[in-house]
Amino acid sequence: MNNEDIQKYGNELKEILQMTTSPVAVHLVRAEEEIPEDIPHIGETTRHCQMVDNVRRLGTQFYSTIDDQMCKGGASVMGLAEMSPKLRSGEVYYNLNHFASIDSAKSTMEKVPMVEANSVKAVVYAPLEKATFKPDVVLIIAKPKQVMELSQALLHREGGRVNAGFAGKQSVCADGVAYPYLTGEAGVTIGCSGSRKYTEIQDEEMIMSVPVDMLPHLVESAKSMFGTYAC
Repeated sequence: MNNEDIQKYGNELKEILQMTTSPVAVHLVRAEEEIPEDIPHIGETTRHCQMVDNVRRLGTQFYSTIDDQMCKGGASVMGLAEMSPKLRSGEVYYNLNHFASIDSAKSTMEKVPMVEANSVKAVVYAPLEKATFKPDVVLIIAKPKQVMELSQALLHREGGRVNAGFAGKQSVCADGVAYPYLTGEAGVTIGCSGSRKYTEIQDEEMIMSVPVDMLPHLVESAKSMFGTYAC
């Protein structure tokens, strides 16, 4: 896939599913890679979930480093840093009364998808229809019906199931980026307290993330199943 193909798929997804915001292209820049020269630095400190939300609503594109990531938990699961001992142990969420015991909190954190610490030096974000780089993952924040249609399109050619694994914690970062990046599988997640507090993700929206290599078949299947000219 070249940039022109990726942009075309982004436009087609928006049109077919009648999306009011953009799918978001995300690329994890490995430590040995170069950051794309044509992508500006974000220039402010904010959370990964806010970055994704701003890109999908406002059409901005940029890269961020660990210093720009306000939520270090999100940064750590994407491989930008080591996770803090208090977060890894479950202490943070236990103290927020999200779990009945430190053991239940720790059990959940042990299952969070995490890219190898310090293996990533930057994260690049763009609306899919404007991306000038090959993303690793495409995040789609949409209504449940649209996620249903995306799921059906994913299975259209070869069948199977879309597996959703989530805990309502670190949703846009761990579930949305680390999981598909590590497994090569699409994922569905429901948001978390932070992403719903700090972004404009609506109560009636959820998140689907797709490895970029699935994009051509996903769009072609969606086009044949739900396109206005499919009949």
